[in-house]
Amino acid sequence: MDSSNASPNSLAAAEAYCAKLHLSDAARASLLGQASQSANPLAEVHQLLAGAGFDKDNPALGSIAPRLKMALDDAERKGQQLESRAFTEDLQGRVRLATMPALRRASFTSRPWSPNPLLALFRSISRLLLGGGKQRPEEDSAAVPEPDAPMPAGRWHVAASVRRFILVFLVIAQTVVATFYMTAVLPYHGAHALEVAMLILYAVLFAWVSAGFWTAMMGFLQLLIGQDRYSINSSKVPDSKLPDGARTAILMPICNENTARVFAGLRATYDSVMRSGQGAAFDFYILSDTSDPDIRVAELEAWLLLCREVGGFGRVHYRRRRHRIKRKSGNIADFCRRWGSAYKYMVILDADSVMSGSCLVRLAQLMEANPSAGIIQTAPRAAGRDTLYARIQQFATRVYGPLFTAGLHFWQLGESHYWGHNAIIRVAPFLAHCSLPRLPGRGALSGEILSHDFVEAALMRRAGWAVWIAYDLDGSYEEMPPNLLDELKRDRRWCQGNLMNFRLFMTSGLHPAHRAVFMTGVMAYLSAPLWFTSLVLSTALLAVQTFAVPQYFTQPNQLFPSWPEWHPEWAIALFSATATLLFLPKILAVIVILAKGARNFGGGLTLTVSMLMELIFSAMLAPVRMLFHAHFVTAALLGIGIQWKSPPREDSQTPWSEAIARHGFGTVLGVLWAALVYYLEPAFLWWLLPVVGALMLAIPLSVWSSKVTLGRTFKNGRFFLIPEEAVPPRELRWTALGFKRAPEYSDFRVAVTDPIANALVCSAGTARAFHSDATKRERLALLQTALIQGPAKLDANQKNMLLTDSIALSRLHHLVWTSSEAHKSWMTNVNPAALS
Repeated sequence: MDSSNASPNSLAAAEAYCAKLHLSDAARASLLGQASQSANPLAEVHQLLAGAGFDKDNPALGSIAPRLKMALDDAERKGQQLESRAFTEDLQGRVRLATMPALRRASFTSRPWSPNPLLALFRSISRLLLGGGKQRPEEDSAAVPEPDAPMPAGRWHVAASVRRFILVFLVIAQTVVATFYMTAVLPYHGAHALEVAMLILYAVLFAWVSAGFWTAMMGFLQLLIGQDRYSINSSKVPDSKLPDGARTAILMPICNENTARVFAGLRATYDSVMRSGQGAAFDFYILSDTSDPDIRVAELEAWLLLCREVGGFGRVHYRRRRHRIKRKSGNIADFCRRWGSAYKYMVILDADSVMSGSCLVRLAQLMEANPSAGIIQTAPRAAGRDTLYARIQQFATRVYGPLFTAGLHFWQLGESHYWGHNAIIRVAPFLAHCSLPRLPGRGALSGEILSHDFVEAALMRRAGWAVWIAYDLDGSYEEMPPNLLDELKRDRRWCQGNLMNFRLFMTSGLHPAHRAVFMTGVMAYLSAPLWFTSLVLSTALLAVQTFAVPQYFTQPNQLFPSWPEWHPEWAIALFSATATLLFLPKILAVIVILAKGARNFGGGLTLTVSMLMELIFSAMLAPVRMLFHAHFVTAALLGIGIQWKSPPREDSQTPWSEAIARHGFGTVLGVLWAALVYYLEPAFLWWLLPVVGALMLAIPLSVWSSKVTLGRTFKNGRFFLIPEEAVPPRELRWTALGFKRAPEYSDFRVAVTDPIANALVCSAGTARAFHSDATKRERLALLQTALIQGPAKLDANQKNMLLTDSIALSRLHHLVWTSSEAHKSWMTNVNPAALS
């Protein structure tokens, strides 16, 4: 394909093309004057720009670097700094945009999962009794790495063991007492088969609630006292410059995100780090798995804009992976293999994360002061959303979250959770021990590990490194899902990830605390189908009591009848006790805030009213979540996979059509269930009404709570107010302002047609001139299709293929300007935002 079929208005095309170049009027007139003497003026423009690098078969290829440098030089004349580190050369000597530093390759190899210790013991005994046999590689005890940094014996180890023993005792004792009273409440006192099943489910669910209650109680005492001798944040650190060896990489993995929001948050974090005076110790990496070609172009343009504005070339890097292997964990692993060895620490961010410079510096200092720490997890505070649902969730996490996080730290100490973001990690042990092999087998619970964070923490602790929660460290922020349905979509991914992790429960060498973490991760979702089953059994028991003949003799050779007994007063007492376990922590959390000052929560009265409204709202959502979580668990266990997509990063509202489609089954179920119970025993409906009533109201509740207008109305009334709204931290203010002022970034079409945007994308792509004949024919056919049929006829894979191949993209760029066959939809007057 060539450009011999030139447009009859080729000189006009050259004039329009030069008008988009960043040239002075005199330079533009001179360029057009020379080009107008040629039979193909636009090709002559490219030749004049390229000089010795001109390629007559692909005129636009040689002008890529001059076009981009022209725009950047123009920006420099306007007072914006351009560093020489912005450009490099490939193996063919072509100038490329330096989006990443030189490689520092390191090994990051996955070991096979070490076997269940009980199964390994059984196999060893079998081999011994049967006369041996060669040990299989996956059974090799060396699969469990020896600790290369044994944690020194300290008082916190003893304290952790004692505290966990107390927790287990409290949970078991409370569960035994509650189950005993539940037995007394049932008509046959546990003698009926349905009652036995109900008692088992009740004991499991009550133990789960009890564990949360005692966690909150310990958090309440910890926050009320205000002193924690074992807090990692209480470590004594020198208030001085970080040493040269304490370099930290700040990683932000992204995938098809809102580009403006991502870079606004990253810019706020970057500026805050520079403001701390210790910016030289930090480098930033945007690690993209984006598959949407429009967002891909926008990301590259936003990166260049950021680097230009802050002088970040060589310090702020951008990489897009071509092959999205293992999702986020694979993206981080890719960084570790290529550049991880250049850093002592790395901080993982989510796409919606914002962190203050003081927080990041403090994390690095804490790592320096605690050589045995492998991971320090912050407790991010949710803020930044305006829908009613998000504001209620922000309020809940801000008011109740510190209580539970402090309680988790009380029980776990140096064997804590890692939530995958807003945390600092020691790179060397992570490289040595935290690579994640695939889970063997088939189905939805095998393959790539989805919830990688819990597993990485368990592997880090298995290797002898501590994992801490810095629950009292300020300056770490994130965003909540904007509505109920988006939260449930996220929960489905987390549900499947936690169920997969439970397969590792018996892996050799794991610390019991992290086995408990796997268990709690599963129970967070398994409790839903257990609760649902318990409710179904109670309805079935009611039906049995209504239709079946009473069984007075339930045991063989029983001399005296067993009369059914109902004790509603005991049932009310048991219900009240359970409600106390659920709701008392929320009251205690408000008491802690009132004791320290509630001004930034809207005042004491407003805070209390907000807590009561949140309590009602969460109680109404609980049955809805129960039904969805039960479905998620069932689907995962049946091997039904999911699509792992990035959540929305803006205030998206739920339309009625989507709410009806997603909540319709639950609504019908609630109506039929209520009708059945009313038919069986009208008085029992009052006990079940909080569940079936919430299911029937799920559709309007989901829609109305997603409204931004309602959220702002409550905000104006200071309800559900949090300190991050009352007095926004500098970093959140910068993020909101940057998001508001973000330009309109280019898309795929602009990357093809605009001279500067095309030069930007081509300079970041790969120019492979030595393709096979089959690949060349495929690319020529793709160019012909793109040229004649326009961008709308290209799918995402075809667009990404063009964006990756700078030779093909530059050729298409020239053709849409010169060929009379070019589809009219190609041409656009939009200028690239980052270079205008």
